[in-house]
Amino acid sequence: MSESQRILVVGPSWVGDMVMAQTLFAELQRQQDCAIDVLAPAWCRPLLSRMPEVRAPLDLPFDHGDLKLAARRKLGRSLRGRYDQCFVLPNSLKSALVPFWARVPVRTGWRGEMRYGLLNDVRVLDKQRHPLMVQRFVALALPSQAAPPLLETITPPHLVVSEDSLEQALRAHGLNRDVPVLGLCPGAEFGPAKRWPEYHYAEVARDWISTRGGQVWIFGSGKDLPVARAIRDALPGAQRSSVQLLAGSTSLEQAVDLLSATNAVVSNDSGLMHIAAALGRPLVAVYGSTSPDFTPPLGSAVRVVRLGLDCSPCFQRECPLGHLNCLRQLEPARVISALQDLAVKED
Repeated sequence: MSESQRILVVGPSWVGDMVMAQTLFAELQRQQDCAIDVLAPAWCRPLLSRMPEVRAPLDLPFDHGDLKLAARRKLGRSLRGRYDQCFVLPNSLKSALVPFWARVPVRTGWRGEMRYGLLNDVRVLDKQRHPLMVQRFVALALPSQAAPPLLETITPPHLVVSEDSLEQALRAHGLNRDVPVLGLCPGAEFGPAKRWPEYHYAEVARDWISTRGGQVWIFGSGKDLPVARAIRDALPGAQRSSVQLLAGSTSLEQAVDLLSATNAVVSNDSGLMHIAAALGRPLVAVYGSTSPDFTPPLGSAVRVVRLGLDCSPCFQRECPLGHLNCLRQLEPARVISALQDLAVKED
């Protein structure tokens, strides 16, 4: 790549995937100074603005599943002459249309939905050689015949939050860090088969408040508010005032900033899990119907807790057997023990 290399990345549309895409940005800048712009849905801006490798986020004004050929052609033409290479991270055909119409000279991506012609640097994925998503992202920055990147050589995601932005978020929600903060992320956009039961989360919250004199912040979307309330209401009355329900009341930007202020986080396999890991928070990640073998949270202070039953991972939105044992039988004591271990490591 030349010193003036201008790079466009067509980013993923899921929170966790976008966080992990930072591994590609870091690899591109490790090789050489370059300017990286990322074309992605507008909601990605709070993440991209906290990635020091990204020069500018560019809003992709299409809903998931939208084709809108005329609008994509217009957007592509508006970008002509601005980039030397494009990396297309989604595997869909439509995700390759904008860089094609932008006439980016080198358009790199995995073969996906038979995108020959749209991409002119087409890679054929060997899933056995590249088992992790971050390996697949980083491999696109390497020569096509290069050995798969080793996980230990990949720069993990590392979101950066400014103190001013954090203070604004704390003031907006009337929060303080006077006592240790445990962040709970009990939601999962994918479906209920990824959600550890709220009564287990409540037991972890009860232990944190009673043994550490701490407070609990519960994160999530508006859809997670009933679960957040159930966790708080399961606590003894005297402890409920130590719980802040942030589910549904924060923007993604505020959620990122506030997660950076926690002393530890417990999360289902979700986008917030990857954000917490990228913020360097001590994290306990609870897995049930999914597996950490493809998209694990990356960080030095991460513990994955799972049962590994014969029926899991099933990767279903709802338990096909109707019992959800992979999560219901995962006792809070294991998560509490993992939190204690992380505290020792941090000390």
